[in-house]
Amino acid sequence: MSVVLVHDDREYLVAPGDELQTDLGVLEVPEDPEPGTVLETHLGEPFTVRALRGPDLFSHFERTGAPMMPRDIGLVMGETGVGQGDRVLDAGTGTGVLSAYLARAGATVTTFEQDPEFADVARENMRLAGVDDRVDVRSGDVRPHLDDLGNFDVITLDTGDAADVVARAPGLLESGGFVAVYSPFVEQTRAAAEAAREAGLSGVTTYETIQRQMQFDDRGSRPSTRGVGHTGYLTFARHE
Repeated sequence: MSVVLVHDDREYLVAPGDELQTDLGVLEVPEDPEPGTVLETHLGEPFTVRALRGPDLFSHFERTGAPMMPRDIGLVMGETGVGQGDRVLDAGTGTGVLSAYLARAGATVTTFEQDPEFADVARENMRLAGVDDRVDVRSGDVRPHLDDLGNFDVITLDTGDAADVVARAPGLLESGGFVAVYSPFVEQTRAAAEAAREAGLSGVTTYETIQRQMQFDDRGSRPSTRGVGHTGYLTFARHE
């Protein structure tokens, strides 16, 4: 299992057997790094081994764009109940943070990324997350392959044409399965919600995800005024 190596304010996500090269020296990661132990580079600089947790994926994956925020991922997992043994179809892999979270929860994920170079980055990220055996990263548009993929327990979509897949969700989802659509834009969100209703899916619900950090100082307590706290919209629907 991959771990995070920590030195003061520096952190590096590494897999067993990897070689970490920094200005603090070279460190050979053992095959079974034990969280809490201290490893030293060839220059004698210490790095503490920390167990990998979900938020580390967001912080340390190589990025090919803006990854889905942990709060959005939490809403997807909470609303769909995705878990051990579920089959998930994902489109719009990007960095792969969502796919890795779902796989770490025990799901098997087939995910499509249209950009081949982004797909290669996502595959390496899955290796670092230790879930490359449960996440199949494929290059291309998911839509031409829908007839050949079988059925899924959950479908997650982060693409501009998500409504096209939502329209076909009843033929792709197991009974009781969910579809979840993320979009930063209202227009695409509305199209997905309308497609879900027209397809006969139930419980069609859309949320805007907003989160504000609290500030505490000598003057008092208040929400942070930095940023608007908005990331996007999430639409959920279910196949009965």
